[in-house]
Amino acid sequence: MTKPSSNDPLHSEIESALEGINLQDLDEQGRAPRAKGARGPSLWKGVVAGVSGRDVIIELGPRAQGVIALTEFDTEPKVGEVFEFTAHGQEDGLWKLSRREAKALAAWNDIQVGSLVKARVSGQNTGGLELSIGPLRAFMPASHVSLERVENLAQFIGQAFEVEVLEVDVDKKRVLVSRRSVLAKERETQREATVGGLAVGQIIQGKVTRVEAFGAFVDLGGLEGLVHVSALSRKRVENPADIVHVGQQVKAKIMKIEDGGRRIALSMKELEADPWEEVGNRIAPGLQMSGRVVRLMEFGAFVELMPGIEGLLHVSQMGKERVRRPQDAVKPGETVSVRVVTVDPRAKRIALSRLDDRGALIGSEDAVEGSVIEEVIQRTQVEAKTNLGSLFKKALGDKK
Repeated sequence: MTKPSSNDPLHSEIESALEGINLQDLDEQGRAPRAKGARGPSLWKGVVAGVSGRDVIIELGPRAQGVIALTEFDTEPKVGEVFEFTAHGQEDGLWKLSRREAKALAAWNDIQVGSLVKARVSGQNTGGLELSIGPLRAFMPASHVSLERVENLAQFIGQAFEVEVLEVDVDKKRVLVSRRSVLAKERETQREATVGGLAVGQIIQGKVTRVEAFGAFVDLGGLEGLVHVSALSRKRVENPADIVHVGQQVKAKIMKIEDGGRRIALSMKELEADPWEEVGNRIAPGLQMSGRVVRLMEFGAFVELMPGIEGLLHVSQMGKERVRRPQDAVKPGETVSVRVVTVDPRAKRIALSRLDDRGALIGSEDAVEGSVIEEVIQRTQVEAKTNLGSLFKKALGDKK
């Protein structure tokens, strides 16, 4: 007899699943099988001596014969064939024999913890599934039916599949099995085969299986890869569900393969065109733009100027007066007007300011008045140059 200790998590799980269930009731024969040497019927080996009507005569040894009903054989046995039996008393000098119980006893002697056996689901209860392993009855806790939680256990009734033996207890006539452990081993084998065909830098296609706040999981054929939220797109993504959904087919680039394929980092962003390659043609120092504040840091705020392009608005450039905390000047999601101070496409850095080149807050009255004054000065300078040019022309004309 082999069974988990009382401290084993499996033991607690089994006891909870079997609460209120009597496995003795699952035995169709209504008899408790016994191992060799235990009290009760034991196994006898005998040779078929002949068939007489509906009876089969069995030679059990020197001066010992038995009789068994022909109906206990699938086909009529041949003289000389050897079978195992259990004996149940004598009648007219012949031992009364049975093969049904012998099959069960042999099965109890053969079944081992850790072995893989074929089992057929015969029924269900609140704790799990009832199964048949040849002449034996077995039980599978609900948590061991599949890799994922199964709500409808009735769907498995009548199905046959391979299971692993978890516990064998002859005294309690208990055989506990697991399909989950078999499926886990199959998945591990498939994972190893799939990992062997993957490489960093490879472009793969897979189906989105889960979407979480931190990213999306993609099925690669027996194993999953994770596209982190930061690798979903070149543009800033707040909610992965805005980009992908379960069941969607996506393409991604393999960035990392770690822990034997148990951790695979993917990137969809890497397959998109890099917007920084166009920055030099679209953004230049001195240009005033509008952008959305996407996140705050202690030293400033990052402002999205266009999809995938962010600039840093340093805390020192947030206002004319000193700003101690970025959150005192701007809020996430707020649209602000800024001036581009410097652009470095190679380093992917843009420095921004909310102040114009005269130090006034962009959009404020000071900035408007300053721009009007600048416009007047420029117009006056142009007019002065024009008037001065006319005077020179006139002076030259008078001289001639």
